[in-house]
Amino acid sequence: MLMLIKNGRVIDPGNLDGIVDILIKDGKIAEIKEQGSGVRGQGSEVGGQRSEVRVIDASGKIVTPGLIDMHVHLREPGHEYKETIESGCLSAAYGGFTAICPMPNTTPVNDNGQVTEYILKKAGIADMVRVYPVGAISKGLNGKSLCEYAELKEAGAIALSDDGNPVSDSQLMRRAMEYAKGFDLPIISHCEDLNLAANGVVNEGAVATRMGLAGIPNAAESIMVMRDIAICELTGSRLHIAHVSTKESVQAIRNAKKRGVKVTAETAPHYFTLTEEAIKGYNTNAKMNPPLRSSQDREAVLEGLADGTIDVIATDHAPHSYIEKEVEFDQAANGIIGLETSVSLSLKLVQNSVISLTDLVEKMSTNPAKILGLNIGISVGAPADITIIDPDFSYKIDSDSFQSLSRNTPFNGWDMKGKAILTMVGGKILFDEMQP
Repeated sequence: MLMLIKNGRVIDPGNLDGIVDILIKDGKIAEIKEQGSGVRGQGSEVGGQRSEVRVIDASGKIVTPGLIDMHVHLREPGHEYKETIESGCLSAAYGGFTAICPMPNTTPVNDNGQVTEYILKKAGIADMVRVYPVGAISKGLNGKSLCEYAELKEAGAIALSDDGNPVSDSQLMRRAMEYAKGFDLPIISHCEDLNLAANGVVNEGAVATRMGLAGIPNAAESIMVMRDIAICELTGSRLHIAHVSTKESVQAIRNAKKRGVKVTAETAPHYFTLTEEAIKGYNTNAKMNPPLRSSQDREAVLEGLADGTIDVIATDHAPHSYIEKEVEFDQAANGIIGLETSVSLSLKLVQNSVISLTDLVEKMSTNPAKILGLNIGISVGAPADITIIDPDFSYKIDSDSFQSLSRNTPFNGWDMKGKAILTMVGGKILFDEMQP
């Protein structure tokens, strides 16, 4: 069967922005034509043969290259009660993502080719979104000795990170960047000075003091951002800063880019949507690392998104079960799930005139692809990895309806406008909420 997506506004930054029809055949984009000049009706002559055509009317919708989340935690192997590769892929599809990059902090750690191959095998069995594993920087995420990057890349790793565990040894980070450069693998850095963070559980400030909780200063993140930028500048390698949350980090990245340093950065929807005020009432579903920051930090993150300092919006999807969250705040696990709320929350940036729709597609599709070396886009011959977004779709977030195995979100019950309503990978529709 052929598929025709018609009447939608197609946004592929730097390539296409307009109302066009897209014909899909054998999992690839076969034709792109101006509105009304594509395939019509329920059948068509293609290659001398008559084929059935499924018509998807995308009037009033946004059609984009498949969205990519380059920072997720799938928990498998090791903690399948929180999330499996299959459930994580399904959650991604329902959120509008066609590709995801799982971090290596599994049990066992993805620090060797065998674990990478296992992840890809399980993703193949799930047969949903594309999965690009991130391998570990150091063995066991212990920050003491480097992994075999050649083995990881050969097995299918697309980047390297010790996410969740910062590489505290500056010499080891230098060697990691030099080694990774030889394989053209970006380093994704979790920037945290553990000595400064100490036993902190929330942002250092008045809210922490009133609640009697130990705080984490902004400098715990920004010092390591500056260090890694300096090492990146020294080695000439590629560096990507994960989950940026502070104004000082944003400024450091902005300055580095002006100097031509090969640094990119991401933030997550919770850092541009919430502040430390969300933890009031000891809400463990708002506990994460780095923690939610001040309103000034949130404004700086918004400015970084607007001026291009922050290249990517990623979720840092971190599933946890009730037993890790329904405990004392100090003891609760860090992290929230985000795959099924990211598009809606990020569309608020467009609604509030922080960024344009084109900017949004860049940050959720085009830029992650560039950083990871993926060839995506809406062009003839390309795989039909496509996301359709309805910017006017109104609904209430209901965590009980999530495909993820976990429910740890601070956004449950929020009224939202805008949503991904169709996800297609290789011409296969994985999620479809289009109105009949």
